[in-house]
Amino acid sequence: MPPFDFVHDLDAGNTAWVLASAALVLLMTPGLAFFYGGMVRSKNVLGMLMQNYVAIGIVSVVWVVVAYSLAFGQNGVFGGFAGNLHQFGLGHMGEQVAGYQGPLAQTIPPLVFVAFQLMFAVITPALITGATADRLKFGAYCVFIGVWLLLVYAPIAHWVFSPEGWLFKKGAEDFAGGTVVHANAGAAGLALAIVLGKRLGWKKDPMRPHNLPFTLLGAGLLWFGWFGFNAGSALGANNLAGYAFVNTNTATAAAMLGWIIVEKLRDGHATTLGAASGAVAGLVAITPAAGFVSPMGSIALGFIAGALCSLAVLLKYKLGYDDALDVVGVHLVGGVAGALLIGFFGTDATGVGINGIFYGGGAHLLRLQAEAVGVAVGYSFVATLVIAKVIDLVMGLRLTKDQELEGMDTVLHAETAYDFGGVTAGGFSPGQRAAHQPAPLTEGASI
Repeated sequence: MPPFDFVHDLDAGNTAWVLASAALVLLMTPGLAFFYGGMVRSKNVLGMLMQNYVAIGIVSVVWVVVAYSLAFGQNGVFGGFAGNLHQFGLGHMGEQVAGYQGPLAQTIPPLVFVAFQLMFAVITPALITGATADRLKFGAYCVFIGVWLLLVYAPIAHWVFSPEGWLFKKGAEDFAGGTVVHANAGAAGLALAIVLGKRLGWKKDPMRPHNLPFTLLGAGLLWFGWFGFNAGSALGANNLAGYAFVNTNTATAAAMLGWIIVEKLRDGHATTLGAASGAVAGLVAITPAAGFVSPMGSIALGFIAGALCSLAVLLKYKLGYDDALDVVGVHLVGGVAGALLIGFFGTDATGVGINGIFYGGGAHLLRLQAEAVGVAVGYSFVATLVIAKVIDLVMGLRLTKDQELEGMDTVLHAETAYDFGGVTAGGFSPGQRAAHQPAPLTEGASI
């Protein structure tokens, strides 16, 4: 690859924006931990937080050593299946990123691009944990992350994100990861949930969220960090980043409204959990489209996605799979919807991409989007199913019945999220009151 000219090619403003965006995207993973953590029962909250945090550790190391090269190197493994190992251990960082030449030439150092894409790779396997909540072994999950990153995430990222990838070359549009991140994680979550089986007492026992303020806090952090996720994907501080920023906020707001309207009509109440879930559904749906639609198009896209995902979360009860925190309903359905809706609302007015059906472009773009979605979802589901089955045979994926009943926090991490000792409904229990009764006063004693 030709060298990167650090004197003439580098733009300091673009570099600063992408570095700041990378930091914003990193914040999304702790935000996701709170979003998911609030929705599980209190005995499993630390287990959920830990799965999200450990993803940062494992993926950060694997990405630097080999996964980045597989995702963004020149075609090398089985033709165009993945990149070669030219950047193994982040070697050759003085060269331009493969495929980013000519009109696609970057103005940020290759190492900054590595850091930005790392944060996408971190959150993607963390998203899967919502489908497997309450029952996945910690050690098996750690192994799964490393294998899945290399065999599923890196190849799909190469096909769609890298200019070397075959779907990229065909013209499929994914601005910031609707297929690579969300539909991919949703399909993987479904496969892993099927292998794990249903939680004990599913459909019978109440499994209500234990801390909805946590969930709302997490959704807020995700919304904030998502501006780096989408606007940062412009890879520059420019007009395209402005489109992505405005579209991200607008679609998210519209999706939240779409979700709670459906919820109100269906159930009679608009809930805080619905508002948080609707916002996340909008963030997911606008991710592939952020730089390819107009602000007005983002309103329609977001509203449709919010309403659709609100309906889709009920599929698990009809089809019988236990997707604990609705990864399928939000991320798979939202990611697929957002990618396909580009085929209708896509416009070349943003300076990139091509027109969709509603802008006179015909069905060509929609066919490309459908192909990309079909390939990414199909490969992710099948490959994850195989990976999960192998890990289950070798070391087991699921907690035992007794461990699941006790809870992930004490069983896996020897900790509890909350100390309820001495805390009752405003006072002592009868036994505690007797134990804390002051001794009778003796002569000469004073209060």
